[in-house]
Amino acid sequence: VQLQASGGGLVQAGRSLRLSCVASGGTVSRYNMGWFRQAPGKEREFVGTITRSGGRTYYADSVKGRFTISREAAKNTVYLQMNSLKPEDTAVYYCAASESVLSALATIPAYKYWGQGTQVTVSS
Repeated sequence: VQLQASGGGLVQAGRSLRLSCVASGGTVSRYNMGWFRQAPGKEREFVGTITRSGGRTYYADSVKGRFTISREAAKNTVYLQMNSLKPEDTAVYYCAASESVLSALATIPAYKYWGQGTQVTVSS
């Protein structure tokens, strides 16, 4: 499956942004779909995921209550709605697809397919 992330940009702190991840060569509902981010000089970190079974969502503590992952089967797309953005949310955001077990979904090795990343910059 190929993944294409988009929707990044420059926003002021406190504003919102929605990222999209379009899949081709596979259906998003067949995979656990995750979002990760990587800030300059830092390691890539888990943001959240939506499971293929039941569409359950899980988030990193740093974004819980502000970010929401959803899935639209008709468009074969997964979204990351980001509200109340903070300067520390500045990073390149990646979507990824996994067939791994639930317990591993916060880890990078669990994801076999990755999109190219989209830059999000939050100004103070």
